[in-house]
Amino acid sequence: MYENQLKYLLLFHKEKRLSMKTKYRYLILIALLTFPSFHIHAQAWRDKMKELIYTPRYFGPNAFPIPELRNGKAASRYEVEARGEYHYFDGDKTKNLYTRVQLPLVKGRAGVEVSIRLYEEYKMTAEVVEERHAVAPESPIVCHGDVIVSSFFQLLKNPKWLDALVTINLKTASGGRVCDARYTDAVTYWFDLNVGRNLYESPNRQFSLRLQALAGFYCWMTNDLVHRQNDAISYGAGLSAVYRNLSLDSDFGGFYGYKSNGDNPMVLRNNLRFEYKKNILSLRYHLGIKDNLYDSVSLGYIRCF
Repeated sequence: MYENQLKYLLLFHKEKRLSMKTKYRYLILIALLTFPSFHIHAQAWRDKMKELIYTPRYFGPNAFPIPELRNGKAASRYEVEARGEYHYFDGDKTKNLYTRVQLPLVKGRAGVEVSIRLYEEYKMTAEVVEERHAVAPESPIVCHGDVIVSSFFQLLKNPKWLDALVTINLKTASGGRVCDARYTDAVTYWFDLNVGRNLYESPNRQFSLRLQALAGFYCWMTNDLVHRQNDAISYGAGLSAVYRNLSLDSDFGGFYGYKSNGDNPMVLRNNLRFEYKKNILSLRYHLGIKDNLYDSVSLGYIRCF
C-alpha cells in the first residue's frame, strides 16, 4: 500500500506538464490520505503486540538467556570476546553477532561481565509469524539485542570440598523488534549459586576433570495485566575436562516457570576451546529441548589480558 503511494508522489514530482502549484496540491492531498493509513497501521501493531506470549517458546532465541555454569570459580583475568552465532529450527533461521567483556574487580574473588548481541538477522516462516503474533517475518531495520550485566562473587573456595560462586544478572530492556517477538522490551533478572569440584587432577596438572552445577531464581516481566511477571527456578549440571591447552565443557540446564505456557526451556550445551598465548578459539553447539526450539552453533574469539 505505502509503496504505491510513494510511486505516485515520485510520478507527480517528475511530471513536467503540471505546474508547481498543481503538484503541491496533489502532494498535500496524497499526504492527507496517507496519514490515516499510517495511524491505523501503527494502532494495529500495538493491538497485535498485546497478544504476544512472553515465554521462550514464542520469542526469538536470544530473548530469554539460559543461565550458564561458571564452574564455581570467579574469573581472574580480563577477557574480550566476539562470537558469530547461528540459531535454527524449521520455522526460523537467526544469525547474530555476540560481544562480551569480562572485568575481574578483585582478582579471584569478584568481577563484572557485560554482554550484548550487537546485530541480529532473522527469517521466520508465515506459520511462526502467526503463532507468535509477530508483525513481519524479517526486520526492515537493524535489530540489536539486550545489554546483560552480570556480577559474580566468590562465596567459598576450598579445593578439598568445593568452590561456590554467587552471580547476580540483569537483562535490560534495550533489545529491538518486540513487535516481531525477538526481544521482550522488559527487564529480566536472575540469581544463582554456582558450585564446582575437581573429580580428578593428574600429578603434573596437565589433565583435570571437574563437576559443576547451579541452582537459582529467574524472573521476567510480561504483558499480562494480572500476572505482571513470571517466576522460575533455574538449574544446571555438567562436566568440564581440561587437557593442556584444550578444554571441553558439557552441561545440561534450563529454567522452569510457573505458568506452563512455553516457559520451560532446556538446553544441552557443548563448548570446545583451544587456548594459545592468551588467545582462545571457541566452538559451541547447543541442542534446544522442550520450549527451547532452537539448535545453535557458534564460533568465537576471546582475547585474554
